[in-house]
Amino acid sequence: MTVIDRCPFKVGSLLSGALDAITDVAGVSVGHCTLDHHAIQTGVTVVRAHQASHYLNKVPAAATVINGFGKSVGLMQLVELGVLETPIALTNTFSVSAVAQAQIQQAFANHPEIGRAWPTVNPLVFECNDGYLNDIQAMRIEPAHYQQAFEHASPLFEQGAVGAGRGMSCFGLKGGIGSASRLVSVASANYTVGALVLSNFGKLQNLSWLGQPLGKRLVQQAPRPLSQPPDKGSIIMLIATDAPLDARQLRRLSTRAAVGLARTGSFFGHGSGDVALAFSTAYTLPALEREPMPALALLHEQQLDGLFEAAADAIEQSIMSSLWCARSVIGRDGHQRRALRDLYDFKSDGELIF
Repeated sequence: MTVIDRCPFKVGSLLSGALDAITDVAGVSVGHCTLDHHAIQTGVTVVRAHQASHYLNKVPAAATVINGFGKSVGLMQLVELGVLETPIALTNTFSVSAVAQAQIQQAFANHPEIGRAWPTVNPLVFECNDGYLNDIQAMRIEPAHYQQAFEHASPLFEQGAVGAGRGMSCFGLKGGIGSASRLVSVASANYTVGALVLSNFGKLQNLSWLGQPLGKRLVQQAPRPLSQPPDKGSIIMLIATDAPLDARQLRRLSTRAAVGLARTGSFFGHGSGDVALAFSTAYTLPALEREPMPALALLHEQQLDGLFEAAADAIEQSIMSSLWCARSVIGRDGHQRRALRDLYDFKSDGELIF
């Protein structure tokens, strides 16, 4: 099996899945396309809920907008109808339209009836601004890059400065893609909650690592002053589960992403777009009227606390993993983001060594 870098430090008491990633939820896969050439430091990341047609076999989903400084496509219809019709795509702010176009073209290449005999398709693209490291005005992302990320989707995937995370910054350090999972037992049944983040937020002095105010200590003890830019980034937080939840319950689950985000030191700054989405793979909903709707046995509301805890822990762990797995990047105009592990050593309990 290919060895994939993972953050070795554990948040909370719940067990992780075998991969400690969102792909521990059966059927979920993740793929990247990374552009790494001088001033171009960007990419696309695709999260597939299953291997079948997302348009014909919709999974239930819901979202929470914690702070709405963002430029996503497809969020309004997702909130209204509570389903995914395409894979979830992540990219930079100015490439949303190119990736949405790729999703639309992919959908009607597979189903020519879309937009004619059938309803149109709702593309779903989330973004963060990678303009500090990436020449975002070059708009180098093309539909083919989405297709490449889609085709590379796998249960095993890299984290850190890859795909959409290539040009992202987190707490003034190198951020990007991070993922984690937690296992939950509810009424004698076992479920998995997986998370994936695109981290691009935070001020270094606010960074909390396993409950320790490490960002403040880093600023105070650094051999030279560390830059403290304002918190004007963003984070996209995805939660997947195989627990049988409807869209309303998934909205409640997505809201708990804010708990994990806050634990790391975020205060949801004015210029930060903080969006969470949750989906369930426990069942699918048919697109065509002639297909029967599933008979569902949903979890009771009072059985959700374990899933809420798992979501909070997995999001916090994912943010840590995005920092742990990232590597230093030099991009546009010589701008640099240093990786946490390139700057500091760690003790076995996750505490930094100076």
